[in-house]
Amino acid sequence: MKKYNIAVVGATGAVGHEILKVLQEHELPVNQIKLLASERSHGKKMVFQGREHMVEKTAPDSFEGIDIALFAGGAASKEFGPEAVKRGSVVIDNSSAYRMDPDVPLVVPEVNPEDVRWHKGIIANPNCSTIQMVVALKPLHDAAKIKRVVVSTYQAVSGAGKEAIDELELQVRQISNEQQAKAEVFPYQIAFNLIPHIDVFLENDYTKEEMKMANETKKMFHDDNIAICATTVRVPVYRSHSEAINIETEKLLTAAEAREILRKAPGVVVVDDPANKQYPMPLYASDTDEVYVGRIREDISCSNGLVFWVVADQLRKGAATNAVQIAELLIKGNLINR
Repeated sequence: MKKYNIAVVGATGAVGHEILKVLQEHELPVNQIKLLASERSHGKKMVFQGREHMVEKTAPDSFEGIDIALFAGGAASKEFGPEAVKRGSVVIDNSSAYRMDPDVPLVVPEVNPEDVRWHKGIIANPNCSTIQMVVALKPLHDAAKIKRVVVSTYQAVSGAGKEAIDELELQVRQISNEQQAKAEVFPYQIAFNLIPHIDVFLENDYTKEEMKMANETKKMFHDDNIAICATTVRVPVYRSHSEAINIETEKLLTAAEAREILRKAPGVVVVDDPANKQYPMPLYASDTDEVYVGRIREDISCSNGLVFWVVADQLRKGAATNAVQIAELLIKGNLINR
């Protein structure tokens, strides 16, 4: 079996750690691994496949001989993505830098795997909250054509990085000790609170995160006519995002039919037994690759509507796992042309 030289950019961050973990679990045919990060991480040591590797500072020549460059996200994507492509690497990027570029495919393997075929060196990984939503939506869209989506997200603090996790932990201790909770990462206290604000506000009063969900879904579904309205909320949960989704379809789809369609859908696990209080929760979705769907029911406010609840680990399926799955598509399709 052919093996590939792979670089992970941002290897020392939360998503970088997950990428290395998933690469090992999925047994990708790795010949050499190169761990790259910023200057402050240069010289750190990390273990991959039982061997210790030194983290190097990312530079343009870091990509010489690299087949696949997995970018964990951040400013490095804009600075070094094109440099990697110049040197013959295929870039799989977790940042938002290229997602809406018409020359860059935006891919979720369960949704639009065919789009990897027209890549020109860079493939974008969608926003984490978009990924789990479209994995659940696509089989229903194929069956009944979705006209409208209304989604509210309940997003874990780890989506904002390790500093956000630390802040939640600190605030819980402060409040337990009857101290004033200090907010630095988030605009307000997140412990025992909800913040209906993720990313910056735009002129239309939606946040950038909310518009990402709408615009990215349209791009991957190749359908600009689908109406999508999102409200994104940060919640005091460490890991795994949850979403309440309401859809309206052109064709009538019963809850029972939707349940059966989703049970057969790739990457989806249906957990839907209200009588026995069985439904998806972040507690059980964390550290897994699947998208969990439950609370599937017909919308009593319209004739062709469905309502359901979706949970997934945003560090894995929402970032690292999706990126590794894209790499698997490239290898399977022989789409890495050094």
